[in-house]
Amino acid sequence: MAGVLLLLTTACSGGEKDAGVTVGEKGDANAPQVTINPGNGNTKAKPEDGVVVTAAGGTLEQVTVTLKGKPVAGAMADDKTTWKSRTLRPGAKYQVTAVAKSPQGKSTTVNATFATLKAANQLQIVDVSPSSNEKVGVGMPIQVVFNRAVGDKKAVEKALEVKSAKPATGAWYWMSDTTVVFRTKNGQYWQPNQKVALKAKLAGVKSGKRTYGMADFTRTFRIGDSHITHISTKKKKAVVKRNGKTVRTWPISAGRGGRVVNGVDTFLTTSGTHLTMGKENPAIMTSEWMGVDPKDKKNGGYKEVIPFAVRISNSGEYVHSMAATVWAQGRQNVSHGCVNSPPKDARWFYNFSYRGDPVIITGSKRALEWNNGWSYYEMSWNRWVKGSALDRTVSTG
Repeated sequence: MAGVLLLLTTACSGGEKDAGVTVGEKGDANAPQVTINPGNGNTKAKPEDGVVVTAAGGTLEQVTVTLKGKPVAGAMADDKTTWKSRTLRPGAKYQVTAVAKSPQGKSTTVNATFATLKAANQLQIVDVSPSSNEKVGVGMPIQVVFNRAVGDKKAVEKALEVKSAKPATGAWYWMSDTTVVFRTKNGQYWQPNQKVALKAKLAGVKSGKRTYGMADFTRTFRIGDSHITHISTKKKKAVVKRNGKTVRTWPISAGRGGRVVNGVDTFLTTSGTHLTMGKENPAIMTSEWMGVDPKDKKNGGYKEVIPFAVRISNSGEYVHSMAATVWAQGRQNVSHGCVNSPPKDARWFYNFSYRGDPVIITGSKRALEWNNGWSYYEMSWNRWVKGSALDRTVSTG
């Protein structure tokens, strides 16, 4: 892109379209030279390149870039000879004003106007978890879903910023070409009772051929108290801690086992770090998930309406109320894989829990897969970081 070169102490934009501009035939040797790129009148500026302003023979005193009167963020170099903006919105018209001063006190002012390329395809965020201002658990991941496949994952990931009032170490992991997930380091959850903000500075980020982010996105949510539940399928007991202190215990009945499919006993509760994913009251549970008609009682068919159910995986596991198995709770595992609980305790847990609360289950020989629901902590930290396009950890401080 051609630039705008200023030689006089004061000048305004001019010159031919797309060709840049030089003002003044006899420059003042004591005045600084200022160059703006893209040049004045340019209508083919690349959004991903932003605006670059440089000064020679002096330092930049002020640089202002605006879109419809609103300022565009940028950064000044330490020596104040270069200023660079962030990425720019496609198909938009920008105004630039820059002022530089020489050591002799001479100043140069320059103005320029240009337009950025239009996007043939638009990249947009179509879904984010958690919800806006939602209070969540200390294990809550941030999940971002895009409207189309992301080609340049590095460029997009660079535009994703996570900030928390209390610092944490985390990393992004690309689940697919359209979905990326952020979580904290294994064994180091979010610190409780704080705000977390996701900022996706996507406007002008090139994610593919003539494909650009069109707008920035911000999502703020809250981390509540630390709720961590430990469930032992051997002891048949649940223990809940809030901010490190035990607040409730109750007897449970876990998966009984006995249905092996492809080497996996699907009637066993999975051992590992689950996260609560949502609540249903009631939840409709049937045998259809294992290919058995609910009416086929001889082959284990069932259909039950279950109150106060908190989901902890995608394979149908819940912590839920089950009055019919109170006789077994604390004594025998009789469920199809869920954590059966006394009605009063299940109701309490339903009202108590946030999405993203860790539920750590031990005692079963069936391991929880890392991608069974939000069980991301089952993946090693090194492997998770490798799933980042930038292969890096992120500090949220």
